[in-house]
Amino acid sequence: MLNAMSRFISEDERIVTIEDTAELQLQQRHVVKFETRPPNLNKEGGINQRILLRTALRMRPDRIIVGECRGAEALDMLQAMNTGVEGSMSTVHANTPRDAFSRLETMVMMADLEIPTRVILQQLASAIKLVVQVSRLQDGTRKILSISEVLGVKEERVDLQEVFTFERLGVTDAGKVQGRFKATGVMPKILDRLRVSGIQLPPSIFEEVVDVNL
Repeated sequence: MLNAMSRFISEDERIVTIEDTAELQLQQRHVVKFETRPPNLNKEGGINQRILLRTALRMRPDRIIVGECRGAEALDMLQAMNTGVEGSMSTVHANTPRDAFSRLETMVMMADLEIPTRVILQQLASAIKLVVQVSRLQDGTRKILSISEVLGVKEERVDLQEVFTFERLGVTDAGKVQGRFKATGVMPKILDRLRVSGIQLPPSIFEEVVDVNL
C-alpha cells in the first residue's frame, strides 16, 4: 500500500524512508533509504528507528516514510509530522482505525517522557489526517476496508469519521469474498486543504449510493 500511494508523490520532493528491512520501492529521484541495524553480541552499535528519524530531520526532507511504526519512534514521527514534514506516512498493525490510535498512544508512552494523555491525543489528531485500513480477508485477498478522516479530539479519544468503506455481501461457492466499495455520504473536511494544494475531487464520489428495489 505504501508503494502504491508513493506513486502520487511529486518528483521534486525529497523523501527519506526508514525501515527494518528495505522493502519500499519508490520511483522518485530524491529518495534516501535508511535501515535499522541490530546491536552486536556485546549489545553495542545498534541503530533503531528513533535514531534514524532524528537523523532524517537534519536532512530537511519533504516527506518521511516509516515502513512500520512499532515502538517509541512513534513520538519522533509525530513530532516530525507536526513540525513541517507534512505528507509523511507509516503503517501500524491494528484491527480498526480507532484501535490504531490506541496502539499509537501506547507506543508514545513507551518513550518514558510522562507526556499527559490529552497532549498525546492532540498530537495524534494534529499529525494524522487520513487512516487507510488494509486487511487480509478469509480468501487470502487484501482489500482496503475503510478510509477514515481524523476530525480532532473528543471525549478523551481521537474523533474519526469514515468516508469510504468496503461492504461485504457474502462468499461465493469457491470461497471468494464478495462485496463492494462505497461512500458513506460524508463530505470530508480535508477537501478544502486538497483544493488549496491543487487537487480537485468531484463531490459526486462522496455521495452514498442507495439501492432501490422496484
